[in-house]
Amino acid sequence: MKVLVSLYVFVPLLVLATAEEEEVLDSILRDRSHIEETLRLAADDEAGDYAAALQRLRKIYHNSIRPMEHAYKYNELRQHEISDGEITSKPMVLLLGPWSVGKSSMINYLLGLKDTPYQLYTGAEPTTSEFTVIMHGEKIRTVEGIVMAADSSRSFSPLEKFGQTFLEKLVGIEMPHKLLERVTFVDTPGIIENRKQQERGYPFNDVCQWFIDRADLIFVVFDPTKLDVGLELEMLFRQLKGRESQIRIILNKADSLVTQDLMRVYGALFWSLAPLINVTEPPRVYVSSFWPYDYASDTSLELFKREEISLLEDLNQVIENRLENKIAFIRQHGIRVRIHALLVDRYVQTFKEKMTFFSDPELVFNEIIDDPDKFYIFKSILAKTNVSKFDLPNRAAYRDFFGINSISSFKQLSSQCSYMGGCLLEKIEKAITHELPGLLSSINSGKNPTLSSCEATGCGEKPKNRYRRN
Repeated sequence: MKVLVSLYVFVPLLVLATAEEEEVLDSILRDRSHIEETLRLAADDEAGDYAAALQRLRKIYHNSIRPMEHAYKYNELRQHEISDGEITSKPMVLLLGPWSVGKSSMINYLLGLKDTPYQLYTGAEPTTSEFTVIMHGEKIRTVEGIVMAADSSRSFSPLEKFGQTFLEKLVGIEMPHKLLERVTFVDTPGIIENRKQQERGYPFNDVCQWFIDRADLIFVVFDPTKLDVGLELEMLFRQLKGRESQIRIILNKADSLVTQDLMRVYGALFWSLAPLINVTEPPRVYVSSFWPYDYASDTSLELFKREEISLLEDLNQVIENRLENKIAFIRQHGIRVRIHALLVDRYVQTFKEKMTFFSDPELVFNEIIDDPDKFYIFKSILAKTNVSKFDLPNRAAYRDFFGINSISSFKQLSSQCSYMGGCLLEKIEKAITHELPGLLSSINSGKNPTLSSCEATGCGEKPKNRYRRN
């Protein structure tokens, strides 16, 4: 009887203690109002103008760049074919780093997912084993990887090439959120140095490279207890080579240290990363604690708050420039496709010139492939066209390219013309030099990007009658 009485007394006390703990936790949650202010989430987005500009960009790509891609099989050289989903996709923010450094907690904090059914699971142990894509949707739901890859309207269909095992490790979360209307977050499995890539069951580094190539902003997250650099982290930074402008390094959980220790950790982080980031200007480093709870007392609270606002301003810059960045990306892609077509054309022309009635096609082809400089293939492109030597692809890549595609299967550019469609080279050059820059200027000047004439896109001046007297 005494046991029963004590139990009845204990249970209400236990419930009361739990309620008090929750009330205390709620009281120490950090104020998130500065997130909405800095990212301007309350402002109305000009969705109509943005959609119209994307539609115009998509039309330029399909009419002027894609035909050249298919004619000269550019995708087999670079393994990067642009889909409609990629053109219309929102900017992508990719989070990379060791396990349990706070990547998932950071996304929960930015989106306000704390104590919601769809908050990302966090913990001291390695918790995220999937590539998780957090994107906008009309309702909250989970999307399986096989569904994301099968949907052509999304930008994730190329991920099928990594196999079904990977698609089982890919998951999407859709939710109606103002920030997700403008950006998509990708949370990645943490790097575990003692685990080999083969143990994951799919090519982890190749998948990371796919997301790196398409990310507009890359957060590489560390915490003060995980600054050691191993083979897998070294491989990651090698993959980030050339993308330094998109990289932001985050030293998370900074309020877990006193100021003096934090300064030492900051120096140790740069010492560890210096051999991996060989650039004149190192990436921006943000020092703060990105999670829902308030900063620990007796730490640099004002510094952490300013660092957080700076990171949000950085993110907002990517969001506001998303259309300009998309146009620049398509134009850069068009330049690469044009250079590839010019090189293939030069290879084909050289092959035809060296072939005689008594020549062995294989010997002639191998001679050209083994020493393209002997036939001035790359130098002639630099001399006759407006191409930078820094934009030329690797010569060895064409040995593999023509090993798969017979050189006799390609036509010269001079014969890639039709009465109705025009010439492929003229169309792609017009897109690079006039249409895409014109679309960019029309956006900046506030003109209607949906009109297809050059007057609307700024792609050229109206021809003048030189014989008419003024």
